[in-house]
Amino acid sequence: MIMVKNIISLALLVVSVSLSFKHAWDTAHYQSNPASLTMMTSLGINRSAVPVFVFLTVAVGILLLIPKTFFLGNMLNAMSIVMIMGLALHAGNYRIALIEIPFLAMPLIMTWLKYPFKN
Repeated sequence: MIMVKNIISLALLVVSVSLSFKHAWDTAHYQSNPASLTMMTSLGINRSAVPVFVFLTVAVGILLLIPKTFFLGNMLNAMSIVMIMGLALHAGNYRIALIEIPFLAMPLIMTWLKYPFKN
């Protein structure tokens, strides 16, 4: 049973870190990606906030990889997802808010499962 828990936790960790770095890359290169630019402007995020989001997503990816900062990385990830959901709801874009629900569950489940390689 512990082995299954660790495999699920490891799979979620890999997915979460990969998504974090992918989102950081996409956010940093938003000018060449019209979909990202459209989404950010629809949420009310201006260009001066882009470096903050890039730093936050890279930090989450790094924090998740370190056992002692795993919890902090998950909490920052969950808070950033809730912030995106709140901005989407404020902008009247319910579709984005609903799409983010599974991504909000992921850091919460990872926190519950704990770091996969920790004894």
